[in-house]
Amino acid sequence: MNQVLQHVRTRRLELAQVPEPGVRAGGVLVRNAASLISAGTEKMITDFAGKSMLGKARERPDLVRQVMDKVKKDGLGPTVQTVMSRLDQPIALGYSCAGVVEAAGRGAEEFAVGDRVACAGMGYASHADVVFVPRNLAVHVPENVTLEDASYVTVGAIALQGVRIAEVRLGEAVAVIGLGLLGLLAVQILRAAGCRVIGIDLDPAKVALALEMGAEAAVVRGGDVHGAVAAFTGGRGADAVVITAATSSSDPVELAGEIARDRAVVSMVGATGMELPRKPYYEKELQLRLSRSYGPGRYDPAYEEKGGDYPVGYVRWTERRNMEEFLRLVATGQVTPARLTTHRFPIERAADAYEVIGGATKEPFAGVLLTYPGRSGEPVRRVTLAKRAAAGGGLGIGFVGAGNFARAMLLPRFQKLPAASLVGVSTATGMNAKSVGDRFGFGYATTDTAALLADAQVHAVVIATRHASHARFAAEALRAGKAVFVEKPLALDEAGLREVLAAQAETGGVLAVGFNRRFSPLAREVRDAFTPGLPLALSYRINAGAIPRESWIHDPDDGGGRIIGEVCHFVDLCQFVTGDLPVEAFAHALGGPEGGLHDTVTITLRFARGSVATIAYFATGDKSFAKERLEVYGGGALAVLDDFREVTVSRAGKRRSVKRMSQDKGFDEEIAAFAKAAREGGELPISLASLAATTRATFAIVESLRTGQPVAIAAEEG
Repeated sequence: MNQVLQHVRTRRLELAQVPEPGVRAGGVLVRNAASLISAGTEKMITDFAGKSMLGKARERPDLVRQVMDKVKKDGLGPTVQTVMSRLDQPIALGYSCAGVVEAAGRGAEEFAVGDRVACAGMGYASHADVVFVPRNLAVHVPENVTLEDASYVTVGAIALQGVRIAEVRLGEAVAVIGLGLLGLLAVQILRAAGCRVIGIDLDPAKVALALEMGAEAAVVRGGDVHGAVAAFTGGRGADAVVITAATSSSDPVELAGEIARDRAVVSMVGATGMELPRKPYYEKELQLRLSRSYGPGRYDPAYEEKGGDYPVGYVRWTERRNMEEFLRLVATGQVTPARLTTHRFPIERAADAYEVIGGATKEPFAGVLLTYPGRSGEPVRRVTLAKRAAAGGGLGIGFVGAGNFARAMLLPRFQKLPAASLVGVSTATGMNAKSVGDRFGFGYATTDTAALLADAQVHAVVIATRHASHARFAAEALRAGKAVFVEKPLALDEAGLREVLAAQAETGGVLAVGFNRRFSPLAREVRDAFTPGLPLALSYRINAGAIPRESWIHDPDDGGGRIIGEVCHFVDLCQFVTGDLPVEAFAHALGGPEGGLHDTVTITLRFARGSVATIAYFATGDKSFAKERLEVYGGGALAVLDDFREVTVSRAGKRRSVKRMSQDKGFDEEIAAFAKAAREGGELPISLASLAATTRATFAIVESLRTGQPVAIAAEEG
């Protein structure tokens, strides 16, 4: 199918052929009829992409600081890998569309095949032939509303939320600053609310259009704005000001303060400079309110991705209810998007549409639509890419999932494996599959994981999806006869772990988990500094740094939290150094059992033959400082591993050090070991008993945090 993509690093706008998405639980599959180009937001994206690297850095100094911190902590090489991986990931343009439902997933039963729907959301309601949209970002379209008009739903809901934030009342005089698409819709919505509207813009043509759309008055910014507002309001000033302009200048917020009446509300809907003049805002006691997109629920994964709702008695207007209300206003004729549509382009001419909004054609425009052909033929969920013939007897590799970590750390290494071929990559979105497939030389990209697992050319599968699906995909891949590499963790619960172990027992297949640290030559230096079987005392400090609370990693159903998702690394390394399995875990979290995210914890592990490890995992420190330090004591010796750059061993007053020019966390050795096992069979890179013990240790840590008691770690049966 066709999809419009913006490449950030190369600045290229592409109409790409990508695999169609499949339907998933909690949402609907929609074949688009029309999508609206948001001239403000999308032009910002394309303009940013068009800047040089220096220009991007100047515009986002916050990201530059993050990069510099990462260089200090991880070194230049890993930082460059991560940054280039992010820059190489294209952006799916578009966030407002309408079409017909082709399939509804479990949990989205209010939709049926053939329903006409309007959809919202960046990354979901894209400029593409077919889109998958979560249920709370899709609404039914009234019978008398065309799908072209319905495709305005996101921008309409944004304008509607901005009006709600202003809390206007019947008969009030409201100024709208910025008469682009968003502003012109706000004009109509304000009129529907019984308000008197005066529009303000730099462009005389938009000022004239505002009068046609229902504004009682309108004025060009270069004219006598203050006089016009005074005349319109009887000298009182505007009861409310809605700013819908898009500019780096702070002129709109300055002007709003000047034309607002005493104790008025200024609602910021657009993206402008925010250098506020204190005098008018203080002396008039103005309220500046920022409108967050299209209503409550925006940026809340529990609402947008999982389909949760807010009780109507507490939150009357959510983003979905705003979308529905906008379409009701269109159905009653109080808002008329069709009058704003100045251009229509078939999706095949998307580049021409972006030339219009970018100003290359010098044409005046308001609403620019992309239109789509109807369904012809069966869904195409696989796209053939560059052919890479495997060497004789070579290892065919497939990837399921390809997020940031996989792109930065795993794929470059699997790509370089000798006598191996990257056969196919499957991800939830066709855009990601196509982008990753092109960049790393896969033979094909698909959104059909079952088909990839059934491909006889695929001998080994790397599972690099979000954590919740690791166990399921690993079990399916093992039963499909593939060698399996699972990016950690192996499972989020006991049931998932048992499913994977059962699949391995049935098939005898190769199963590896991405516990790379034990493969580092520096980790081996630490282990080899002590007599095997000697009880050891370990102190492992991890300066993990904070992850935003809303991240999927913290979601217990999706990421499992940081204990299961990352502390598993450190449990595994302690196992490797001691040569023993953990039998008991005891943990305390900052703030106690009710302390919140449980990402700052102190853990004590007891091992079967007497070793003890303390893992201090802290998210409250400075991320620019070195991340890891492991100290091991035993038999009169001491070994210190500093951030996988240096090992120091001290015994009988003598010291020796092993240093690396850059961090070596064992990725290359880990992947080579997996490839060898996948080709030859035999011994697994990490024993099943160890994999199971590490996973169960993280479950025990979570339980100990909940109960405040030591928790025994169950041994693998049989």
